[in-house]
Amino acid sequence: MSTATVTPDLTESSSVLSASTVFYFLLIPAVLLWYAYWYISRRHMLELAEKIPGPKGYPIIGNALEFLGTSPQIFKNVYSKSYEFGTTVKLWAGPKLLIFLTDPRDVEIILSSHVHIDKAPEYRFFKPWLGDGLLISTGQKWRAHRKLIAPTFHLNVLKSFIDLFNANSREVVQKLKKEIGKEFDCHDYMSEATVEMLLETAMGVSKKTQDQSGYAYAKAVMEMCDILHLRHTKVWLRPDLIFNMTTYAKYQEKLLNTIHSLTRKVIKKKRADFDKGVRGSTAEVPEDAKTKNYEKNVSSKTVVEGLSYGQSAGLKDDLDVDEDVGEKKRMAFLDLMIEASQNGVVINDEEIKEQVDTIMFEGHDTTAAGSSFFLCMMGVHQHIQDKVIEELDGIFGDSDRPATFADTLEMKYLERCLMETLRMYPPVPIIARQINQDIKLGTLAMFIISMYRVSHFGHFYGVSRLF
Repeated sequence: MSTATVTPDLTESSSVLSASTVFYFLLIPAVLLWYAYWYISRRHMLELAEKIPGPKGYPIIGNALEFLGTSPQIFKNVYSKSYEFGTTVKLWAGPKLLIFLTDPRDVEIILSSHVHIDKAPEYRFFKPWLGDGLLISTGQKWRAHRKLIAPTFHLNVLKSFIDLFNANSREVVQKLKKEIGKEFDCHDYMSEATVEMLLETAMGVSKKTQDQSGYAYAKAVMEMCDILHLRHTKVWLRPDLIFNMTTYAKYQEKLLNTIHSLTRKVIKKKRADFDKGVRGSTAEVPEDAKTKNYEKNVSSKTVVEGLSYGQSAGLKDDLDVDEDVGEKKRMAFLDLMIEASQNGVVINDEEIKEQVDTIMFEGHDTTAAGSSFFLCMMGVHQHIQDKVIEELDGIFGDSDRPATFADTLEMKYLERCLMETLRMYPPVPIIARQINQDIKLGTLAMFIISMYRVSHFGHFYGVSRLF
């Protein structure tokens, strides 16, 4: 009787043991085969990576310990490696190969390429915010939209905004006067000003029609960037599954609501103006900010006459077009987007929103940072500030008139100071590209271009830390 009771238990245990043994017997070879395939597929990259200098790493984690700490600490730590190992440095973030480029000649190979345009995987953190805008998109979509957008930032288009630049600049100067004798963060003022200028120029709507200030939008952008920096530096926050369970995800949703509400209202207002036949900016310009009374023989066409220092030196911006785009295409950004969407072929409504979000972010954030760095440099280097004031006095004398476009072409020394500020403190200190085919340095690697280190490259700039 007892034997009959025990026997089924032994049989069941033996059956379970047998199934487990078979499972592990199949699993182990499968894992080994996967590892062999993974290693063989990376062998070419590993062979090339051996030729690139860099600090020695640990098994499995590589140089991951180099990326511990706050964002500023990580930046300083990685930045120092370029002095220790030269202009091209490799780091392993676990199994991922990162190659840091600091020689402008190497950087040119990547940035001038029409092939190596894929953004690094980490750019996906921007997707809930910017969708597939220019910052993130690649391939044919990126090319088509960039070709569409570039003419809207032609110098002849920007020239038509000079009165709006004057009006908004005067407003921010009045606000700054209240801070005389105090210590304050000029970036707050520059952020608000650049957001409002973008609204009234590229977007073509009056800031007075918006129910939130430019600063509220700018502050939401700054806090959103803080969350993105956290996800870049804290490995456990990278997986969406884990991040979405944190308080950061809930706060990000709140910030995105603030950011997207502005862009939705801007597009809605511009579409309403379009339906009424209104084109161009609807922002009002005070009489004392208009330049028409001060320019001589002004043509109705916005044609640039004369060259700035940068143009005469052959310098170009990323969106510069080699020649004038013609009267028909001389339209502000959002005007052109909506007109292009009416046939539904070039760009659709969702893509317009993505590009508006992208331009609002990239356009104001970089300009605000660059302007803030410039003001700080002028405050630190009083003798250079005196030369800038001397140049401006030579142009305006005792007059309080608004600046004309022709005046800006005479500000040669001021422009050099702006360029030197951008060299020393680039608003975007790092950009990254995913390389999917051999170039000179490797394959299937992420190339990280340190714009900050490039602009401090001693071979070209001598004592690069002096303004």
